[in-house]
Amino acid sequence: MANVQDDLLKKIIAHAKEYGFIFQSSEIYDGLSAVYDYGPNGVELKNNIKEYWWKSMVYMHENIVGLDAAIFMHPTVWKASGHVDAFNDPLIDNKDSKKRYRADQLIEDFMAKLNAKIEKEIAKGRKKFGESFDEQKFRETNPNVLRIQKKLDQVHSRYVQAMNNNDLKELRQIIIDYGIADPETGSKNWTEVRQFNLMFETQFGSVADEASKVYLRPETAQGIFVNFLNVMKTARMKVPFGIAQIGKAFRNEIVARQFIFRMREFEQMEMQFFVRPGTEMEWFEYWKNYRLKWHKNLGLGDELYRIHEHDKLAHYANAAVDIEFRFPMGFKELEGIHSRTNYDLSRHEQFSGKKLQYFDPELNKSYVPYVVETSIGLDRTVLAILSASYMEEDVSDKGQTEKRVVLKIPPALAPVKAAVFPLVRKDGLPEVARKVFNMLRFKFNVAYEEKDSIGRRYRRQDAIGTPYCITIDHQTLQDDTVTIRERDSMEQIRVKINQLPQIIEQRVNMSSLLEKLA
Repeated sequence: MANVQDDLLKKIIAHAKEYGFIFQSSEIYDGLSAVYDYGPNGVELKNNIKEYWWKSMVYMHENIVGLDAAIFMHPTVWKASGHVDAFNDPLIDNKDSKKRYRADQLIEDFMAKLNAKIEKEIAKGRKKFGESFDEQKFRETNPNVLRIQKKLDQVHSRYVQAMNNNDLKELRQIIIDYGIADPETGSKNWTEVRQFNLMFETQFGSVADEASKVYLRPETAQGIFVNFLNVMKTARMKVPFGIAQIGKAFRNEIVARQFIFRMREFEQMEMQFFVRPGTEMEWFEYWKNYRLKWHKNLGLGDELYRIHEHDKLAHYANAAVDIEFRFPMGFKELEGIHSRTNYDLSRHEQFSGKKLQYFDPELNKSYVPYVVETSIGLDRTVLAILSASYMEEDVSDKGQTEKRVVLKIPPALAPVKAAVFPLVRKDGLPEVARKVFNMLRFKFNVAYEEKDSIGRRYRRQDAIGTPYCITIDHQTLQDDTVTIRERDSMEQIRVKINQLPQIIEQRVNMSSLLEKLA
């Protein structure tokens, strides 16, 4: 199964490069590790995802407004937020392979393998007993399942305690006790575990000394917190209200692998929702459900998502869940929903000496609001959509089997909405095709192609996920009709040229996606 998943990720990486979605940064200089550039189709996909998120957050909630805070911030911001002292990952090296890993991820991957073994046993039982299979009873009585579950429970219990106590020696001991090996070489010769701060430092101004040290922001949330008063006053917001932001963040990741899943420069879409103390758990449930609905609304498949409760809460949180997605590497975090209490605003009050409070007219008193956060990785969302959309299909053409690679991207997010083709480059067909192209380009991102056979042009557009292909042929010259081909079904129908905007709009309109969320 792992080989199949690895193979899929490799195919997606190759496809993303070949069709202009994602390139290795500085590739002509042999690249820069864990940094990527988005090509012509990649940037369109990213922008469409941003639009879907922004409109669902800001346009569809009258008590949420937007912000675009600077990447550079006063260094005391990161002291107040806890990042200077506590933004660390547990680092472990393998002495033989010289490879570096996160200790917590090695243990989590080991637990995931144990869980996969249990699922494999259950699948065997289901196959053996058919309709009479009782999964609960099987879990409670099957010797193999009980043995693996006991081991999983032991690892999990030790791991949670070690993480909560920040016990680096115990993390290493778990790796030793359960024989967790280097994933690439199989070696079990490990160093001690040590902490590694993930923030990038740089110099601000013309003099390079300690006083000029600043950080590239490791998250976008702090820009929202330090602007709490500015936004509340200028936008005349009343609690509960939210501030949404899309922006770059930077983390010096120890183990930056798995393509754009874990990057050193990445983009976040975050919303901080300020609430009255005591109501935060109601809002936490609301945002957990709303965000899961937002993801499932894309139609990629409900089974690809699951909710994961945090084993260890961050120092600022009193509740936290992840929305996980089934990437080619397995279920991994796509979005986090956290109840951050009043930690951030209180800390910035303390370090800045400014009151960051809201006067509640209903209670007739001031307080520091509590915060519920939703934080989603834009790059991970791109990878999720590419992973779920990538299909290899056998299609028949004149009795012969042919394979097509198609990206079944949700139409509203597709980089190109329609492609216009003249059947041949003569007889006045390109001129008519150009008129159709120019008519549509005011409403949609449309491509024009006249090179190669129609079949090859269809395959190229399938590969970038274009929902519609429109062909102008000799019949068009007689009756103003064209052939429109739908990506997923490959069905073709003839329609009048003046019907095209309406037909395409029905399928690719962002509004129809948003209306399902209302």
